[in-house]
Amino acid sequence: MEVDRANSSLFTTEIEQAAPPKRFSTPSFTCFKGDSDPESHLKHFKSVMILHKVEDALMCKVLAMTLLGAAQDCFYTLPFGSISSFKERAYVFTKEYTSYQTIKKNPDHLFNLHKKSDESLRDYIKRFKAERAKIVGCDDQVASSAFKRGLPTECELYGELTISPCQTLVEVFATAEHYALWDDDRIAAKKAAKQADQLAEQASQRNGNNKDEGKRRSQPEGGTPATESYTKFTILIHQILAQGRDMPWLKKPSPLKGNPAKKDTSRYCA
Repeated sequence: MEVDRANSSLFTTEIEQAAPPKRFSTPSFTCFKGDSDPESHLKHFKSVMILHKVEDALMCKVLAMTLLGAAQDCFYTLPFGSISSFKERAYVFTKEYTSYQTIKKNPDHLFNLHKKSDESLRDYIKRFKAERAKIVGCDDQVASSAFKRGLPTECELYGELTISPCQTLVEVFATAEHYALWDDDRIAAKKAAKQADQLAEQASQRNGNNKDEGKRRSQPEGGTPATESYTKFTILIHQILAQGRDMPWLKKPSPLKGNPAKKDTSRYCA
């Protein structure tokens, strides 16, 4: 049964029997799997097939060639001989995937866009342009006002656009690009300064670690510094000797026997 459906034509006899133009070569397409916006796929398809848009039968057949997966399976559930024109096929195609259609935004949506505090001016410009591209027929004056409204009041570009309000959208974006170059330079300078500070801090930490290591090496294995301990007196040593000379507990040494000059000094400490 599935083989019979695959072999049966979903196009009318006129569409089915129409021959493709001579030397026609199938272009490359982004295939549609049924999980994205069908209108976006149709726009892509029409753009690629713009030279053959008058060939209604060819447009019908080639559109079917761009389907994959669930979208291809859904295509073969259509009644036999039900496709008689590309306009009809495009209508059925978009209706089948209504849930995947992108909600169209109006120009007022642009006033919800604001430059983030951690966002570069260049990134804000790119994000704004991307959102504006999603709005069909967006008025340039509205877009210009929304772009300026999204800038912080302290931003230099905001001041420039306020001083020169009579600019077209093209001029606004051109001015913004010039300020984006300035902003890029400032971001690069801040990044370089931050890296330099980090390197200096790392070098300082290494120097501190080296000093600590030198101190540890100068200490004995016990971990406490080697110091010499001396008894501290409150009076001079000769005064102590003078005061203790007449004390009964102090015994004077016996006088040396013999001639001190003839003693063998090698047997005693010098």
